[in-house]
Amino acid sequence: MKRLARKKRKEAPGGGNAPWLATYADLMNLLLCFFVMLFAMSDLNAEKFQNIAISMSNSFGIFDGGGSALDEGPLISSGMSQLSNLGEYFTGTSSEEVQYEGDLTEAYELLKEKMQEVSGDMYKTLEELQGQYNLGDYVELSIDPEFRYVQLSMKGSVLFESGKADILDEAKPVLGKIGDILKNFEGYIIEIIGHTDNVPMASPTFKDNNWLSSARALNAAEFLIKNNKLDPKLVKYSGRGEYEPIADNNTEEGRAKNRRIEIRVYNEYSGR
Repeated sequence: MKRLARKKRKEAPGGGNAPWLATYADLMNLLLCFFVMLFAMSDLNAEKFQNIAISMSNSFGIFDGGGSALDEGPLISSGMSQLSNLGEYFTGTSSEEVQYEGDLTEAYELLKEKMQEVSGDMYKTLEELQGQYNLGDYVELSIDPEFRYVQLSMKGSVLFESGKADILDEAKPVLGKIGDILKNFEGYIIEIIGHTDNVPMASPTFKDNNWLSSARALNAAEFLIKNNKLDPKLVKYSGRGEYEPIADNNTEEGRAKNRRIEIRVYNEYSGR
């Protein structure tokens, strides 16, 4: 008798003896796409998240070794594994441990309250020193609405001649007193910003208001660094020209207010 040849069994689709693997892989891909779509549709405030990450890294010891921005690598780079612990606790700046339970939004609100408290204390200190140095007629104090810094603002006419960036001799004692005040905030980042009105430049030295405002900020910064020994690594300076007015440029009074120098002292939670 002839033996009948056995028919070979057809292999299951997808390879091996587990046909369910192909279906399972498809399901996982669909779930991945679904959650990516949800994430893309969510209302994620990257700036707030970055501020929280930087501040937590600098002040509370969270995300040690990770990046400081949302765009750097896989979600704060090597600090990603610590993200899940954010809602459970964070460590205080001293030996005291601050326990916290909540989500990222609550952590941001808690951080904002802390920034408000610190900026309030800084403002009180500046206000007291302003009185001691008799600078009430020269300096106007304010707090950033987001509580990142306190600000000293001076009229440009006190420091400079029209269209020039050299500090007036009679203004140097006033700026020197401001430098003495800033020495009380050693270790803090200080930013000096120059502003002008919108009247076009007519000086051969500076081609426009951006150049003028930048030169004024730089000269003020150099004076404070040399005269009051401020740490140059912590002093920033920039010019904003006519682009951030605080008054109406259509009046002389408004233009005079817009010609100013701002000195910002950032608190330790600002992320700067």
